Amino acid sequence: MAFAGRKSDVVMAKNKGKAQGNPTDGKPVKTSEKTLVLDVGGHHVKIYASDHPEPREIATGPAFTPQILVRETRRLASDWEYSRVAIGYPGPVREGRPAEEPLHLGPGWTSFDFAKGFEVPVRIVNDAAMQALGSYRGGDMLFLGLGTGLGSALVVEGVLQPLQFEAVPYRKGKTVEDYVGEAGLKRLGHRKWRGHVRRVVTLLRYIVQADYVILGGGNARLLKKLPADCFLGENALAFPGGLRLWEGLPRELCGKRIEPREGGDEVQAAAE
Repeated sequence: MAFAGRKSDVVMAKNKGKAQGNPTDGKPVKTSEKTLVLDVGGHHVKIYASDHPEPREIATGPAFTPQILVRETRRLASDWEYSRVAIGYPGPVREGRPAEEPLHLGPGWTSFDFAKGFEVPVRIVNDAAMQALGSYRGGDMLFLGLGTGLGSALVVEGVLQPLQFEAVPYRKGKTVEDYVGEAGLKRLGHRKWRGHVRRVVTLLRYIVQADYVILGGGNARLLKKLPADCFLGENALAFPGGLRLWEGLPRELCGKRIEPREGGDEVQAAAE
């Protein structure tokens, strides 16, 4: 399966354990280094580190700026060792930098120098893309994050492509995000919202012809039934996703084929 994308927006997965060039500076990465992973959301930031898979949290909100992110992260992680940072950002990312200000946080993200703030190398990717990296188990995978909005990313044979499916027109002049995001859940109620989620997931999977779909985000757990070849993800997979952003995907996953199967409409924690 082929798809188009700007070179700067695509992360090529390498063999785990081998050096991987930084997409923005071309310098090799030492895989023995320890990584600090930040999963930035509209309600909180979860921070992890290579030796600390249990997250610590920072509350966010409309006044939360990148300066606060750096200050609070360095305070909470002051007893952790790390030499590089991976950030999952709640918005589009271009050439390793936030391309738009986040909808539910404070200003200043597109112009902030994160490497200078943390005083270590930093890689930034869309938050859905980071969870997609952590969720990937081979083949062609579509990731959809049901949270404050709708996050989306595609991984095809080890190649990550962030998507912007939230803007896809859907019904009555509204987008798919208007129906399956948090605002849609509050407006429609649980029953109607679930119905639209199933329809949107089926539609988007058909568009990209994915072998399977991983549904992440806090609201995914509200679903009772899923379409075939659709499985629940875990928000904690942002942590291995951040590690993979620096270390690359295991080679065996990049060449693994996944055969779509029928009848998988019961909610499952993960694909078998």
